[in-house]
Amino acid sequence: MRTPDGDPGSPGPPPGDRSPPGPAGRPVRVVIVDDQTLVRTGFRMILEAEGDLEVVGEAADGLDALEVAARTNPDVVLMDIRMPRLDGVAATHRLVQNGGRARVIVLTTFDLDEYVMEAIRAGASGFLLKDTPPEDLVAAIRVVAAGDALLSPSVTRRLLDRVAQVLPGPDRPAPADLAGLTERELDVLRLMARGLSNAEIAEELVVGETTVKTHVSRVLMKLGLRDRVQAVVLAYETGLVQPGAGG
Repeated sequence: MRTPDGDPGSPGPPPGDRSPPGPAGRPVRVVIVDDQTLVRTGFRMILEAEGDLEVVGEAADGLDALEVAARTNPDVVLMDIRMPRLDGVAATHRLVQNGGRARVIVLTTFDLDEYVMEAIRAGASGFLLKDTPPEDLVAAIRVVAAGDALLSPSVTRRLLDRVAQVLPGPDRPAPADLAGLTERELDVLRLMARGLSNAEIAEELVVGETTVKTHVSRVLMKLGLRDRVQAVVLAYETGLVQPGAGG
């Protein structure tokens, strides 16, 4: 698929592949959250045409989203940002803090909406524009359900570079979060935050790509992070990488 700014993102399954990616071979369970009924209806029609995706609930605002998610236990939540009562940023934060397995894809009208960055910091696995082509929407859900971050590293870095300076200060203390990483793991985290792929990191460090994947997995595990996007956000928040750092 292609990410919102046109760069290649994480690839979805090949065309025609309908093997269920959900746990235990079941369809991916999706909750749609948007305050516009027509938007929810349109997304539902697109997703229900796919044999490996199942819409298990809808919500018109963040508060309803929390209730629906608790009741239906989805794999993926499509979350609008700007909604009444409880917006998508706050709802995403609560979903993540509640410890559920659901991964959040933020839906927005503007690809550099400052709230997108806030939602990613709150725990979202990526974002999509509301006018994303149907095939990209479907591919994005599969990517996130499989445990991958929706944004390619370079897109993540550019998003952070362009909006990080207008956001509130970091919420995390810098030294404590990174103290458990080895020097090599810190190197890998820095390179991830600069936008390098696993293959590029391997070339930079003169190691095998499998070794890099192992380091990435350990970084996520040690820092208690859900995916690569969260690792990049942490690298910026802790000052390990500064906005505008080389890429």
